[in-house]
Amino acid sequence: MNVVGYIRVSTQGQARDGYSLRYQEDEIKVYCKEQGLNLIHIFRDEGISGAKLNEEALEIDRVGLQEMLAHLSSVQIDYVVVLNTSRLWRSDIVKVLIQRELKKYGCDIKSIEQPFYSIHKKDPNDFLVNGLMELLDQYQRLEIALKLTKGRNKKAKEGGYAGGRATFGYTKQKGEKELKIHNGHAEVVKRLFELKHLHSKWSLSRLAEALNEEGYQTTQGKVFTKVQVKRILDRESFYQGIYTYGQIQANGKHEAII
Repeated sequence: MNVVGYIRVSTQGQARDGYSLRYQEDEIKVYCKEQGLNLIHIFRDEGISGAKLNEEALEIDRVGLQEMLAHLSSVQIDYVVVLNTSRLWRSDIVKVLIQRELKKYGCDIKSIEQPFYSIHKKDPNDFLVNGLMELLDQYQRLEIALKLTKGRNKKAKEGGYAGGRATFGYTKQKGEKELKIHNGHAEVVKRLFELKHLHSKWSLSRLAEALNEEGYQTTQGKVFTKVQVKRILDRESFYQGIYTYGQIQANGKHEAII
């Protein structure tokens, strides 16, 4: 079986109390030799608290631990060997986070001082923490959506394009912040508003027919329908350089077409 070791000491006091890195490393090596385990590497964190958690990203801020988890994602490891599970975690939330990652890679824990320990054994505390974690996941997704909305509202107030598919007549390349006029499509927009001005009583279908008769095509290279004509006419203020997003209206940063 392939295994990796993990050792950690967070304070000088722990080192004095028998949890020095050297002691943990020696114990892991002896244990693996006695159990016939193939010890590939020992990851370490020195002077790091067991509960140092990045609460915003829900990540444990330990370089050695992160390196170990990255290793598990690329190499098949059966067990992580530790002197005691307290080297991996001291709080229930950190415990659940680490166990989630280990289960993802089909890896369990062998604790020298806790010979019967397994992450697959049921712990009543884990049900509560897992439930809280699921709620946090949902909250994070909602929070991200709210942040996006706030960012788009701010951008809209400044007249910037807040996102979504570019309006017909404009184009937005990946990496660019502002809309640019699409010359071919802009010509269609100008002609449609000209026809609407000249023939105010024409129906949407008649306007679409006129565009098609003059050889204009949609973005997909198809003929215009009354639905597409209405979409363009409904965006008259946008084509005049006014940007509207929800209840927000501002002078747009995009160039007017009409």
